[in-house]
Amino acid sequence: MKSAQDVRETFARMGMNDRETVALTVGGHTFGKMHGNGSPDAVGEAPEGSKIHQQGFGWANKNETGLGEYTVTSGLEGAWTPTPTQWDHSYLNTIFAHQWEVKKSPAGANQWEPVEVKEGYWVPDAHVPGKKNPPVMNTADMAMITDPAYLEIAKEYHENPDVLVDEFARAWYKLLHRDMGPRARYLGPQVPDEVLVWQDPVPEHQGPLVNEQQIATLKQQIADSGLTARQLVGTAWASACTYRQTDHRGGANGARIRLDPQIGWDVNVRAGVAEVIDRLEQLKDASDANISLADMIVLGGSVGVEMAAKAAGHDITVPFTPGRTDATQEMTEVDTFAFLEPRHDAFRNYMQTQTTSIPAEHLMIDRAFMLNLSVPQMTALLGGMRAIGANVGDSDEGVLTDRPGQLTNDFFVNLVDMGTVWEPLDESEERFEGRDRATGKKKWTATRVDLVYGSNSQLRAIAEEYAADGGEKRMMDTSSAAG
Repeated sequence: MKSAQDVRETFARMGMNDRETVALTVGGHTFGKMHGNGSPDAVGEAPEGSKIHQQGFGWANKNETGLGEYTVTSGLEGAWTPTPTQWDHSYLNTIFAHQWEVKKSPAGANQWEPVEVKEGYWVPDAHVPGKKNPPVMNTADMAMITDPAYLEIAKEYHENPDVLVDEFARAWYKLLHRDMGPRARYLGPQVPDEVLVWQDPVPEHQGPLVNEQQIATLKQQIADSGLTARQLVGTAWASACTYRQTDHRGGANGARIRLDPQIGWDVNVRAGVAEVIDRLEQLKDASDANISLADMIVLGGSVGVEMAAKAAGHDITVPFTPGRTDATQEMTEVDTFAFLEPRHDAFRNYMQTQTTSIPAEHLMIDRAFMLNLSVPQMTALLGGMRAIGANVGDSDEGVLTDRPGQLTNDFFVNLVDMGTVWEPLDESEERFEGRDRATGKKKWTATRVDLVYGSNSQLRAIAEEYAADGGEKRMMDTSSAAG
């Protein structure tokens, strides 16, 4: 059934495999019922679309009392098992005991009911004493016995109830806790001792933290290593930019950028991060400092920013806090980490072949949100990385400066220069060319995520602030704070 395709895709997006999917479906449908006992036309607007006087109480049901036996939510009506208030094995007993056929719910939705209800499987009505109803399955339930892979798992659970209990408990724990991020964020006496790979575990830090003198020595060694500011900043960004504040996954801790799948991502291959990581690891191994590769990558980014600032005539110190540790490949869930791959990264002017109609500048805002950046921080970081030349593949698009590699505010100065006129290079309006308004001479190339800082009024106001006298220091202070 095609329902199985949808179920598998939906649960895969939550990081669930087939066994976890079946366990959650079977265990979740052991309790409760579906609600669709009435016409859906009687159900009012959703909370956000309801009238102001309804005060956020949406989906008001005008059918009788609108509650209890008259409730309409999914439009499907009925319970899955004859014991819908008990944790037992009756879901699998019920689904395997019957032949099923499509019927219409009172709300007009398609649902599955037994061709003939066998003795012991009639369901007591949730609201009307003495009334009995047939058990009901939805189309996703039918996938559990029609999809070959799901069917084999369901049979195993039917024959081995204890296996189902254990795997449902594990899958339920994963479902409810995955968005908490790494296991280190879990608190309280009920945190299980078992370490699970989906928790993105990292080792606990062992021994004393690297001290200030060791940090200073390492910074000098990195600066003398032959790595450029562009390489150091680009690699540190590549390590950190996978972070998602929505579920706290990704980021620099763990140094997973050196592991599968991240090391093979197109953006990292084209940016040459492997070479930088190898050099930083050599410096780490040659040092007697107790420092992880994860910290070395971050420290390298700090050194890169300081090098670029010094080249522009500024002496700054980027804050650095050690304590990260290095995960292993065995600690990394490759399949679900693949979803963190940056298919677009405005900060490095990177975009894979366009597979979405969402404008690049909107994708930039989405990434900034995931990284928990304020608008001024987003703006300062992008402008600074353009000045350093940290684009993927050494592209010069958006590098609006004649002194790349130096941390300047040139990006903003030249972007808001009204002496430049911009035109798209093709009908896609993704890439643009800037020419001198008076002579027509070509000056720059840029992308949508560059030009939005001149076209959007709010972003332009920030860009003009960074472009003004004294704006360079303000830009540096803001980007350093964001790091």
